[in-house]
Amino acid sequence: MTSITQLAVNDLTPQAFTAYGWMLGKPMPDGNGVPLFSNPATDFWQEHVFNTGAGGDAELLWVNYRSPSVEIGSLEKHLLTQQAIVPLTGQIIQVVAKSAADGSPDLASLAAFRVPQGQGICMRPGCWHATRVVDAEVTCLMLTRRSTTVDLIQHLTTDARASESTIVAIPLQRLEGLAELAQESAGQ
Repeated sequence: MTSITQLAVNDLTPQAFTAYGWMLGKPMPDGNGVPLFSNPATDFWQEHVFNTGAGGDAELLWVNYRSPSVEIGSLEKHLLTQQAIVPLTGQIIQVVAKSAADGSPDLASLAAFRVPQGQGICMRPGCWHATRVVDAEVTCLMLTRRSTTVDLIQHLTTDARASESTIVAIPLQRLEGLAELAQESAGQ
């Protein structure tokens, strides 16, 4: 009989996500050397300097996530680039894990975060991940490396070996509290 590990869904905070990357959508900083501008009509500031890795071109993707499954049976990682995801039409659940010394997912570091609409995350290269929705399709803006996208599409459509990403099966994990998050989402 296979046991299923329960995985709590955490609120996204800069401190909680730091082992996996960076939280995006924090309040405007007070300066301290961060490039920013503010006037009565607009505010903008540097949130994060994105790194595609050596020789990589940045690419914006429009991504529709539709899987409401509470079960996580595989994780994916990108070897060369950071990857940022910003939910535009609803919240997502981002499951993440650090890499162990041998490059496999470190299941002791496995965590799940509720990423609200209008905030986001940027994962470090080598961060294992999976994405779920609470109750409906969610459109997200993704910043990634163009060659990683091409490589992943080729792998997923032809079963060719991926060179910039890895997808592996893990012991089954079950997200806790998604029914409550769906009710919360429906009430907003």
